[in-house]
Amino acid sequence: MGNGLSSDKHGFLPCLPSFQALHIVILGLDCAGKTTVLYRLRFNEPSATFHFWDVGGQEKLRPLWRSYTRCADGLVFVVDSVDGERMEEAKTELHKITRLAENQGVPVLVVANKQDLRDALGLAEMERLLALRELGAGTPWHLQPACAIIGEGLREGVDKLHAMIAKRRKALRQQKKKTR
Repeated sequence: MGNGLSSDKHGFLPCLPSFQALHIVILGLDCAGKTTVLYRLRFNEPSATFHFWDVGGQEKLRPLWRSYTRCADGLVFVVDSVDGERMEEAKTELHKITRLAENQGVPVLVVANKQDLRDALGLAEMERLLALRELGAGTPWHLQPACAIIGEGLREGVDKLHAMIAKRRKALRQQKKKTR
């Protein structure tokens, strides 16, 4: 629970200045692949400074998620694409964490992990089962197919998350200027 990782190597996200640190929290049910995603991101050497928190997904640990997501720039929610029986539980937890007042508008990257396996649900089905369109217009999200073991899809997902974070920051700056 609460494995943290900071990285400032070169090669993963060349579009992000290396002086900019982002607070990203990796969440998801137990056995979804959160730690594998974390390690794959680390070994692919991200260029930006990320502060990743891989928070345990066991039911008794989920109330602690709120503590880690406070002031987060983005959330990565990892879902096991093969575990259709727990999709409703994943949906409940995803919606619970994104509806917290302090997480309103925080971009969410939903990693559809284990897409390499034969019984993996398709993206359209996962989007429907997770009710991603019900997250609300104020919560930007992206559903990314991935295989965390080999890192497939993670770079594209993190690039999309970065773009959503940058867009949100720009909108917040513009809003701040208008209120002056």
